Amino acid sequence: MPRVIHTGQALVDYVLDVPALPPRGGNVYASTGRRSAGGATNTLVAAARNGAEAVLAGSHGTGENGDLIRAALAADGVGLCSPPEPDVDSGICICLIEPDERTFITTRGAERAITVDSLDRSRPAAGDIVCVDGYTLVAGATVEPMLQWLEQLPPDVEVVLDPASDFAAQPREVRERALAATTVWTSNLAEAVDIVAAQGAASFDADDMVAAADAVARVLPRSAVVIVRDGPNGCAVRDGSPAVSLPGYPQEPVDTNGAGDAHTGVLVATRLAGASWVAAARRANAGAAIKVTREGPATAPTSTEIDVWLSGSANGPQPAAV
Repeated sequence: MPRVIHTGQALVDYVLDVPALPPRGGNVYASTGRRSAGGATNTLVAAARNGAEAVLAGSHGTGENGDLIRAALAADGVGLCSPPEPDVDSGICICLIEPDERTFITTRGAERAITVDSLDRSRPAAGDIVCVDGYTLVAGATVEPMLQWLEQLPPDVEVVLDPASDFAAQPREVRERALAATTVWTSNLAEAVDIVAAQGAASFDADDMVAAADAVARVLPRSAVVIVRDGPNGCAVRDGSPAVSLPGYPQEPVDTNGAGDAHTGVLVATRLAGASWVAAARRANAGAAIKVTREGPATAPTSTEIDVWLSGSANGPQPAAV
């Protein structure tokens, strides 16, 4: 059975809800604070809850953070490819959540300890979907092992790149090697704008997710699929033809942290179940919409919950699957 293999960084999120960031040297009071597994955990849990066999190929640590990550993965049947890294714990991400923006401060820990051999313990095979996050491609010890491993993957393994905010600022060689290995790009609109500018491609309307998807396609291999998310507006999908727009399902958000990860997890699980990329992205829009109504990053809905939600009259008529 094909699997979702996530190579990215499983972290622990410390989430603080704040009215606004304080001025430098100032202070602000958080209305709530919580601690939970995050990072790659979000996508893996979403994929598993939607029927995929999912495994973490990335590294994880020895300590309370690693314990929390492993417990969260085990609760949804997600497998591990490596034992804990000795003498180092997994890193943390402090997430400052404002009403209209998110700010992250991240430490580096056991998740940075990947090697070509450690990644290869996942034994990728034709039909598997390998998820890569851009944080692994940020300057440091993880870059070269990740690129080397991607470049030696077997044929017919899908490589899904979620670039994150820093990817476009990496050296051109890193960007081009990663893009050359990518068969599916999925990002938010801002990240799509950034990579097109960084690669020197033709400019486009930066507020148009359809134009963004078509522009990103020009910096990827010819056959690559492109998905560009724009929050409650839904996403655009380009799969071998001009991009199409798939409307979102706007909700009153409770917690947007991890919504993009939930979208990716539902997307890849639905694709493994046999759906087209367009149909998978439409369902991922619904999964992300449900997730933002729930507190915590790894709170994606199950496949059954999405089915029930989509069938509900409150959500209006649903477009037919493609």
